[in-house]
Amino acid sequence: VQLQASGGGLVQAGGSLRLSCAASGRAFSSYAVGWFRQAPGKEREFVASTNWNGGSTHYADSVKGRFTISRDNAKNTVYLQMNSLKPEDTAIYHCAADMDGRYLYTTPAVWDYWGQGTQVTVSS
Repeated sequence: VQLQASGGGLVQAGGSLRLSCAASGRAFSSYAVGWFRQAPGKEREFVASTNWNGGSTHYADSVKGRFTISRDNAKNTVYLQMNSLKPEDTAIYHCAADMDGRYLYTTPAVWDYWGQGTQVTVSS
């Protein structure tokens, strides 16, 4: 599976962005997918994840109520809608996939496939 994240950019605090994670491979629709982020000088951290069909989701406390993860398996794409953005959301955002469907696992090392990141910068 190959993953490609896109949709990042520069936005003012309070604004919104929607990230996309496009995947290749027919098995993608059976995988859990997660979003992680990494700010300069910090470790990669969990943001949000979804199970294979989008019916179950999981969020970091820091983004709960502001971010929404969803997926369209017909398009092999997972989205991260980010609203009410804050300067502390600034980071490189990566999507990841787990072929065992472990969407509740927040440790990056558990996830099997990773895409290139997309930069999100929130100005104050």
